[in-house]
Amino acid sequence: MKGTIQKDHIPLNKFQLLVAGLPPLTLVTVSGIEDELQTVDLPDRTVASGGNRTMVEFTGTMPAHHLIEQGAMEVWFAECQDPVSPTYKKIGTLIMQSITGAVLRSFSLDGLFLSKRILPEFDMNNEGEMAVIEWAFRADNVLPL
Repeated sequence: MKGTIQKDHIPLNKFQLLVAGLPPLTLVTVSGIEDELQTVDLPDRTVASGGNRTMVEFTGTMPAHHLIEQGAMEVWFAECQDPVSPTYKKIGTLIMQSITGAVLRSFSLDGLFLSKRILPEFDMNNEGEMAVIEWAFRADNVLPL
């Protein structure tokens, strides 16, 4: 592989998820984001594209001690609950940055909302690892910018 990879690659640890109306979020992990098309099984047992995109789902973990960001997430999560706020769906931007910052890859997440909050598993034998809260996100579309 040496010599085939271009200089200034995008590492997995230089990313941001910016959500309209929220402070910048410090996510320490983001799961893979799959953009999938619906499929149709045809009578001849072949599969064809259904043409429509399925809803995008992914998770992200955020340090529990980032109180301002966690507070903003809690308010947003409350907006997504019954009675659902008309502004619960937001626009997000996932930004991936190269080592030098010269190369950016960005994706727009349209119709982004929260669907789950997962508190960490606790263990008294733990050596003091950072507690993170996992959030499940859903979006109508993920589009390259």
